[in-house]
Amino acid sequence: MLVVIKGAGDLASGTALRLHRAGFQVVMTELPRPTAIRRTVCFSQAVLFGSYTVEDVTARLAESSEGVRLILEAGEIAVLRDPEAACVRELRPDVVADLILAKRNLGTKITDAPAVIAAGPGFTAGVDCHAVVETMRGHYLGRVIWEGSALPNTDVPGLIGGFAGERVLRAPADGTFRQLREIGELVKAGDVAGTVEGRPMVCQIDGVLRGILADGTPVHKGMKAGDVDPRCEIKHCYCASDKALAVGGGVLEAALALTGALRDGARKAN
Repeated sequence: MLVVIKGAGDLASGTALRLHRAGFQVVMTELPRPTAIRRTVCFSQAVLFGSYTVEDVTARLAESSEGVRLILEAGEIAVLRDPEAACVRELRPDVVADLILAKRNLGTKITDAPAVIAAGPGFTAGVDCHAVVETMRGHYLGRVIWEGSALPNTDVPGLIGGFAGERVLRAPADGTFRQLREIGELVKAGDVAGTVEGRPMVCQIDGVLRGILADGTPVHKGMKAGDVDPRCEIKHCYCASDKALAVGGGVLEAALALTGALRDGARKAN
């Protein structure tokens, strides 16, 4: 089965890993200039480098529908520069999964595919999609919602290692971001991880820099530009997170249920 995932950031990439490993053919859409923070685990990087591998799975940039076909036949994930997801009309996938995580619906419709799944707030199951997957950390993370919506956005990051909002690094001004630290570096509170128009973006806690915007990225004041993980596990910077895989599991569950794959598999087994 073919699935188009809208977005190729960290949660979208964790979802792509789960779907790809379960046997789905996966096409991802992304901006021409990605703004992912956790770049080391994002298939969006294929837009910049032509191909990118996360864990044991490779995604490759496609320039046409024929390119998509060849990439999928090679057993890889295809990535398109397609912020409007116009490819959905041409590819006619079995599943469309909105993993943009804009906290609002940017254009996904329940008629886009036989199975339309959306992650996070901004969607209502039965109205603009068939199922919603919860993205808020806690008891309901990854749960499939068949009626209603995900929990509302609180603008407070989930608790990791005893820290929440302190983990997130935000652009101190409008302008062009300048990266001073690399993903995987250990940092201390007070360290400057980057600058915007000469103004410092300062780490609030000790930890490992799990994500940071690429040098030269245009930003606005308050935009998320980095992520410090207080657990200091450098290897976490190079594999999908627990949250990404939980959300991916929810999308996989919904996709199998909506396409009838679970029922068909049960019939074959019997």
